[in-house]
Amino acid sequence: MFRFKTFISALLISSPLLVSMNSFAFDLPGEFRAIGNHQFADNELFNIKESAVYDGNTGRSKNIKSALLSEYSNWKGTQYHWGGTTHQGVDCSALMQHIFNDSLHKKLPRTTFEQIRNGRAVSKNNLKPGDLVFFKTTPGDRHVGVYIGEDQFIHASKIEGVTISSLDNQYWVDHYETARRLELTA
Repeated sequence: MFRFKTFISALLISSPLLVSMNSFAFDLPGEFRAIGNHQFADNELFNIKESAVYDGNTGRSKNIKSALLSEYSNWKGTQYHWGGTTHQGVDCSALMQHIFNDSLHKKLPRTTFEQIRNGRAVSKNNLKPGDLVFFKTTPGDRHVGVYIGEDQFIHASKIEGVTISSLDNQYWVDHYETARRLELTA
């Protein structure tokens, strides 16, 4: 009976996806099951400090991971293009600009070299969803992604396009540089 209820729930939740124009979003992470369960009050829709993403009393994020994953679904699979800023092609720092602006209403500078100067340093073993993670890929280049929890981060991969990768992957372990925690209240 539990499996039947789970199947029916999944079917009801995924039905809008079947009709949507974003058919590429079918293999989304499990966190998307919770999207749509929140009932928004009028003040949440128009007041960012009292939204589902922010706890207006403490300034601490509540649903940062869900907000990031929701925006990720809009970019998933977009090919990497150095200097690109659109769905035709995007680089890692432009992707971070879009994700943070569109999901968390936080403006970021354009380049990784500027983005790494924002926020405060946070240790790798203390990461929280919404932290920027930086990698030194070559002596003159950096790569940036956003941590979403469970050792995973969203980024624009040169090979896979916009994707979610694991910090445990040996490539990312070898190239990890630092992480920055941004103030995510407006």
